Amino acid sequence: MTAKDVKIFRLGELFCGPGGLALAAINAQISNPEYKIVHQWANDYDLDTCNTYRRNICPDNVESVICEDVRKLDIEMLGTIDALAFGFPCNDFSVVGEQKGFNGTYGPLYSFGVKALKCYRPLWFLAENVRGLKSANEGRAFEKIQKDLKKAGYKIYPHIYKFEEYGVPQARHRMIIVGIRDDLPYEYKIPSPRLYKEIDITCKNAIENPPIDKNAANNELTKQSAQVVERLTYIKPGENAFTAKLPKRLQLNVKGAKISQIYKRLDPDRPAYTVTGSGGGGTHIYHYAEPRALTNRERARLQTFPDEFIFEGSKESVRKQIGMAVPSRGAKVIFEAILNTFAGIPYESVESSIGNDN
Repeated sequence: MTAKDVKIFRLGELFCGPGGLALAAINAQISNPEYKIVHQWANDYDLDTCNTYRRNICPDNVESVICEDVRKLDIEMLGTIDALAFGFPCNDFSVVGEQKGFNGTYGPLYSFGVKALKCYRPLWFLAENVRGLKSANEGRAFEKIQKDLKKAGYKIYPHIYKFEEYGVPQARHRMIIVGIRDDLPYEYKIPSPRLYKEIDITCKNAIENPPIDKNAANNELTKQSAQVVERLTYIKPGENAFTAKLPKRLQLNVKGAKISQIYKRLDPDRPAYTVTGSGGGGTHIYHYAEPRALTNRERARLQTFPDEFIFEGSKESVRKQIGMAVPSRGAKVIFEAILNTFAGIPYESVESSIGNDN
């Protein structure tokens, strides 16, 4: 069988997270049902995250998820794959806080994705990171990553996807690089968001329709002080602790940068702001109608995880997993575009936000 004959793509994942990309991949469907993606193996360093992935993605093959620091992982022993996904850690490329890029702890970890590409020569890959990747290290980080991916033998198609344009009820902008092996005749195109314009992407619709069962998993309320509850009663939907008219006793004593998401209430008529996985008081995302933080289940809905997708670990661990994940509904659009590319099925596309110099 030649590379052009492959229709069922065995997917390997590095930095797999709880399974946002995997869920999208295995659920991706196109008009030719012969083309699909199946799970082969996955790796992450966090045990709760790996257990979540095992429970929801591959419950009958839990050994296929290797819980280990990628820096100690024997990549050559993972097994043959046809496709690779790697949402390499974004901490050092984020536009929130200091952009350390390659000078940080996490910046160089993308190189393990490159190593896997060289080892297994999959037909295609999908790499995901924050949009800040483009500007980290004065743009040199993104330039080097592109160069290394091409040197590994791939045509690359980078684009900043605004997931709220693809049916996700959350303003989440991510750099995604699709790569196709350079000896193959296929050319990937950025899928057009036009088909998703009629979807109701308000956070209110995502959280309320259908109603979340009171006994749903990962739906515990956050314990909040009386002061926080009172502060939230003064903050209107769409406002935060600095734009709302708060009594002096409830104002935050903050010097310097005032982050707009601190105690920010959701606007029910708009997509949510970006769901994050960490942060102290005021960063938990706050309900539009009730003076409280969202539950993890509500956050998971904003990330388009179905209610039957159950996260393992403590409440704070689950919050981290949800915030670090890729929204599966948005990623599914990209995986389906890849499948259409290999199946030779035309689809509506747009120009890349970055350009393509393959």
